[in-house]
Amino acid sequence: MAGHTAIRGVKTASERFAGAGDTYCIEAMMQDGKALQAGTSHFLGQNFAKAFDVVFANKENKQEHVWATSWGVSTRLVGALIMTHSDDQGLVIPPKLAPVQVVVVPIAKNSEQMEAIRSYITPVLSDLRARGIKVKFDDDDQKKPGWKFAEYELKGYPVRIAVGPRDMENGTVEVARRDTLEKQVMQTTDLADKVEHLLSAIQDNLFQKALALRERYTRAVDTYEEFKVAIEEGGFILAHWDGSAETEEKVKQETKATIRCIPLAGDRTPGRCMVTGAPSTRRVIFARAY
Repeated sequence: MAGHTAIRGVKTASERFAGAGDTYCIEAMMQDGKALQAGTSHFLGQNFAKAFDVVFANKENKQEHVWATSWGVSTRLVGALIMTHSDDQGLVIPPKLAPVQVVVVPIAKNSEQMEAIRSYITPVLSDLRARGIKVKFDDDDQKKPGWKFAEYELKGYPVRIAVGPRDMENGTVEVARRDTLEKQVMQTTDLADKVEHLLSAIQDNLFQKALALRERYTRAVDTYEEFKVAIEEGGFILAHWDGSAETEEKVKQETKATIRCIPLAGDRTPGRCMVTGAPSTRRVIFARAY
């Protein structure tokens, strides 16, 4: 899966879903360095089917308990999205997920100016919509432009276009991007092209920013002393673990950190458990989590 910042892995026995044979997960790092289990998929085997006597007829027409899974990709992902990208001004939504990608706010003193702006900007709106871009033209005359600016900043819409009488004179609009809060004046010529490129740039910037945060706060330690210092700084700590529930519980009790996952990818070099010194097949990810 291209373009992801969450780590894919498998939960340890003590962290997996109760009754499941395996729990696969995606672990995301939030802006404060804590981990969030952003989504899970549980292989339930036949455990629940046997408990509730759920059966099916197999190819030999014999009764067999069903093999079940549970898909845990839900509102957690919405929380992860909000916590990963947002700022003190409100939501920041990646363009590919935004319900409205571009909002146009007319700055008009009366209905005549409003209609003039509508005529001025309609070709641009049509061009944007023809490209599949989700656009809103906010002509609500009960709310002032400043109120609308604050509202759409709070809602995290990726691009805001403001247009007033002076813009019509100059053949321009003011374009603001939500991720950096930067504004620039653009000519309406080829504006749909420019906005399309801007949406792509915002999408990439949000991804790169989240990836850089994860990489900056992901590091390996070899000793328990190093670990205790590192965990106070937050982030993902890669460390060797002997595979025992006892060691896992000791670390949890002493540091409030848990094994977030055994990564599906990454360094598989064997080593020694940072706590016990016993053999370890590979590093796992420890973190404090929500």
